[in-house]
Amino acid sequence: MAHDVSPTARALLALEVIQNRPGITADQLGERLGVSERAARRYVAILREADLPIESVSGPHGGYRVGRGLRLPPLMFTAAEALGLVMAVLEGHRPAASPADLVGGALAKIVRVLPQRIAGPVRAVSEVWAPGPVPHPPPAVTSTSRVSPELTSQLIEACTAASRLRLEYRMGRGPDSEMEVDPWAVVLRHSRWYLLAWSHPKQAVRVLRVDRIVRAAVMPETFTPPPDLDALRTLEEHLSQGWTYPVDVLVDATVEETARWLPRSLARLEPEDDRTRLRASTDDPDWYARQLAAIPAPFRVIGSPEVQRAMAAVGRELIQASGAEAPA
Repeated sequence: MAHDVSPTARALLALEVIQNRPGITADQLGERLGVSERAARRYVAILREADLPIESVSGPHGGYRVGRGLRLPPLMFTAAEALGLVMAVLEGHRPAASPADLVGGALAKIVRVLPQRIAGPVRAVSEVWAPGPVPHPPPAVTSTSRVSPELTSQLIEACTAASRLRLEYRMGRGPDSEMEVDPWAVVLRHSRWYLLAWSHPKQAVRVLRVDRIVRAAVMPETFTPPPDLDALRTLEEHLSQGWTYPVDVLVDATVEETARWLPRSLARLEPEDDRTRLRASTDDPDWYARQLAAIPAPFRVIGSPEVQRAMAAVGRELIQASGAEAPA
């Protein structure tokens, strides 16, 4: 433990250790604090002078414990603990991103009392996440896709400091890949965490799954983030690309109108005269066809045979639901 920690800070740490390990001895407490047994006893004395009920239990299994009547001090979180709490809440309760939500309000109270060094990364995560649909069914979150709060905290700190990272990245079934990136933002999207970054090997924007980052090392180089970066918009636009089946759709409506009906993650919208061209890709044409069916304007699927077949199947289902006979 660093030697520049104040006696008061050490005493508060001693209190936290005693609360977590009732019956801890002075020798064990000293080991946890990185000080001598005598110094540990001195910190216990400081707590008692502050009228905190630290009791000594005699006998072979005795030690220190917190007695009754203790009024707890403010909660103390490490950066990883605070971030892990926010990550778990957002993954399990999506409305928690809003302070108007009951759980979200409680979470906001916790964030407000955190030191700025810890609260900054926590706010960065809670503010940059999106609960909307993606261009394929949402992935199941398994034990192998869960991310480490410590790693996520490291990534967010690198984003904040604009420090380049060297990543070891798991590429599916292939060998791990090393890459240098400029980390722009960490974003939670549909219960999956992503790192939005500029890849130096690819010389392109990359969206990396945080659960596939094996390790990250901070490099001495820094970078200048893009001005007025909309991390969520950039992430969503990239999520609509790179899947198995291409999507090409022409909508009889302007880009402004179409943008009101479709989330950014579903497709990239391009103006074409007074109409809109949807360019995207998907792993599930049947699911994508159902999303297209909700567009309240005429449209035509072009150059996407898998989506065309799926769209035809949706059309037959709608005709059957109407009670009319499907065309031969």
